[in-house]
Amino acid sequence: MTAVDTTPVTTSLNLGPARALSCRECGHEVPLAAEFACAECFGPLEVAYEFGAVTRESIESGPKSIWRYRDLLPVPPDVQAHPNTDPGFTRLVKADRLAAALGVKSLWVKDDTGNPTHSFKDRVVAVALAAARSLGFTVLACPSTGNLANAVAAAAARAGWDSVVLIPSSLERAKILTTAVYDGSLIAVDGNYDDVNRLATELAAEYEDWAFVNVNVRPYYAEGSKTLGYEVAEQLGWRLPGQVVVPVASGSQLTKVDKAFRELGTLGLVEATPYRIFGAQATGCSPVAAAYKAGQDVISPVKPDTIARSLAIGAPADGPYVLDSVRRTGGAVEDVTDEEVVEGIRLLARTEGIFAETAGGVTVATAKKLIESGQLDPDAETVLLITGDGLKTLDAVEDRIGPKAVVPPSSAAVRAALGK
Repeated sequence: MTAVDTTPVTTSLNLGPARALSCRECGHEVPLAAEFACAECFGPLEVAYEFGAVTRESIESGPKSIWRYRDLLPVPPDVQAHPNTDPGFTRLVKADRLAAALGVKSLWVKDDTGNPTHSFKDRVVAVALAAARSLGFTVLACPSTGNLANAVAAAAARAGWDSVVLIPSSLERAKILTTAVYDGSLIAVDGNYDDVNRLATELAAEYEDWAFVNVNVRPYYAEGSKTLGYEVAEQLGWRLPGQVVVPVASGSQLTKVDKAFRELGTLGLVEATPYRIFGAQATGCSPVAAAYKAGQDVISPVKPDTIARSLAIGAPADGPYVLDSVRRTGGAVEDVTDEEVVEGIRLLARTEGIFAETAGGVTVATAKKLIESGQLDPDAETVLLITGDGLKTLDAVEDRIGPKAVVPPSSAAVRAALGK
């Protein structure tokens, strides 16, 4: 058994309730800094807290952004005084028509397409930028499958920082353009995301003033995903849903939603009722689902081959912790084919008027598959996380949808096309 160092850790940084970085494997703690791996066992570090008095009223009186939860995040108390994209507090949609199509009694869609760059990545980048500023960095950087590229470039532009964004050269054209428009340094790399991520880790060691949001400031960045869980609970009237389906790329989002639910219960902000968390992956990149189904604890890396490029991480850093969360809560991890992904996108669009990117198609299609297999309870209140806008992945549907007919400009022609 590994001995845990219980020596109090002190820090000169003021990142609100954050008091230290703690190893997720051995529990060793270090002061708040730009560190992401434990020096004792090389396990991943995450933020440890000492929360003060936080009430529903103090949260509800805050801004309609993630900063209403600043007393639960690793950010300075004056976080709002500095330019940021101020994401969050996106709508929670009562999805009755989708519920009927899926055979679920009570269904909600957390629609994060309303963020500044139209994905949940604005949340994590906003927290990373706030921490990076306090840590003394001057350049915001990342490796990305697309949505993070958009968010980093936009947040850096808003803050007046330089940005360096590394992407696979095969990335969707829309995501390349929606990153390049902010005029930072966008670098396309011949290789997949895992190749790009390794390059970013090398560069983070070479350039001490570059804050790679998902590398050297990853512990802070990851905490931004907790705000999805906080918002779901608050928007449900300060209660936890019975089950939630979360898309899985690195796996961090799922584990942080779980962490948010647990924190809310511990702090007495919600009743600590049971909930189940389900992970959703595309079959062409489903190492976590494969490990779950095989009853394994180790994630075997894969080479991604899927239209869901925002989830195409073949060696997910938080994969083992996803397994911990779903098994502890009684959930599961499932995967769906590219054909099912496209149908998931179209099903959500035609029932609820929400156009999701491929990751959203993965979430909806996975929920459908989980219901059909009996793993997801149709009688339990369910939340689906839709984390990105379909305008970013038009290529996934462009060959499958279009006008019902092309007609001359006459009412008779329209009636004929409609069969009336």
